[in-house]
Amino acid sequence: MAHFAELDANNVVLRVIVVATANTTDASGAEKEEIGAAFCSRLLGGVWKQTSYNGNIRKRYAGIGYTYDAGLDAFIAPQP
Repeated sequence: MAHFAELDANNVVLRVIVVATANTTDASGAEKEEIGAAFCSRLLGGVWKQTSYNGNIRKRYAGIGYTYDAGLDAFIAPQP
């Protein structure tokens, strides 16, 4: 299973979904973000970035209202 965050026009996370491994892997079985993001886009539209609970991808797990910073390649928590 992989997790993907949908981004709005300002790179703010709108929602996070779980995607089955079968929809994120290539023919050799290697997981690829671009395959999972394309699957999400075909299914639901929008722009998608992969995220992970353990912080191995993009520094931290994305949540609704977080912002994706392309320069840091990280999800940034909203500030109070």
